[in-house]
Amino acid sequence: MSVMLNFDHAASTPAHPDVIRTIAEVMAVHSGNPSSIHRSGEAASKLLERSREVCAEALDVKPGEIVFTSGATESNNLAIKGVMLGRSDGRRHIVTTQIEHSSVYESCRQLESLGFETTYVQPESDGTVSTDRLLAAVRQDTALVSIMHVNNETGAVQPIEEIGRRLKSLDSRVLLHVDGVQGFGRLALDLKAASIDLYSVSAHKIRGPRGVGLLFVREGVRLFPLLSGGGQEGGLRAGTENVASIVGAAKAFRLAAEGRTERAAKMKAFRDTLVKEVRLHQALTLTEPIKPAPHIVHFTFPGLKSQVILHTLEELGMLVSAQSACAAKTEKPSRVLSAMGREREHATSGIRLSLGDEHTQEDIRLLSEALDKAVRRLAPLRGESDN
Repeated sequence: MSVMLNFDHAASTPAHPDVIRTIAEVMAVHSGNPSSIHRSGEAASKLLERSREVCAEALDVKPGEIVFTSGATESNNLAIKGVMLGRSDGRRHIVTTQIEHSSVYESCRQLESLGFETTYVQPESDGTVSTDRLLAAVRQDTALVSIMHVNNETGAVQPIEEIGRRLKSLDSRVLLHVDGVQGFGRLALDLKAASIDLYSVSAHKIRGPRGVGLLFVREGVRLFPLLSGGGQEGGLRAGTENVASIVGAAKAFRLAAEGRTERAAKMKAFRDTLVKEVRLHQALTLTEPIKPAPHIVHFTFPGLKSQVILHTLEELGMLVSAQSACAAKTEKPSRVLSAMGREREHATSGIRLSLGDEHTQEDIRLLSEALDKAVRRLAPLRGESDN
């Protein structure tokens, strides 16, 4: 099959045509540095601040609470390291989970090498995190709780609103950071009602450009900047802003927020169809969170390596993922599935199907057919991949 269908939208999404046009128009007309005080610089600065306003409207926060970054990895690093390195009250403990994105997990590990402490809370068997278990890990010296809204591998939705409400009742001085990369534009989340202090998002997950993200920093929260220099982004992120891409990202954020309800309903219907298809095959084990995100279907094929399944589906014209994109090139067992208590044969055979708003019912039919062919082709080979 010459035409490939992309079902790896949790890794990255195709840029929206309006976003592409916007970026091209800005690059063609505006070349000024937003920090310059001449006319061209002032024009670029106005575009930058208007983009900040658009993003703030999409998140229902204040423009001054938006910090533009190079993506969610930087946003997560700035949130976690910025809080811990900027804390002056002696609190040096972090609470996170065993199933976070590598940018959160490795940030915590790096801070541990500097003398900070981290508690990694184990999830339930379905991939969700118990609020009781999470809060039980909070100590008198806890400064930060960091948890993702939607798991990027299994699609499990975490009870963020409950966590935020109960955390602040337990200790209002503990800050709450939420990695919202897989949730924004797909699930509703009121940052204020959930008592979220820091919230990370990436543009290329919602049909925006790569290399742009943002961090919501609640007014009053102090962060230690990781990049020093000219004082851009309120002194939290030095470096000349990528105006054209930020303007394109702002358009993507607005489109994602405006079309969220319809998009989620459409993807949920497609997800339901794919779940039924997976359940038809005894060789496959569906990963079933209590509350799944509408755009992710995850299953395992015990006895085969993820890469074998992935490449077979690719031969059949379907692009899917094994683990998250950041970990897809490793043959190690999935850290997420292992934390959920899955045996090695499951943790090394996971496949993620992730949907986008441009998919059609015909695309889902073709994916279902390809999955059926792949299972029939591979089922007799189970176990041989270890030889």
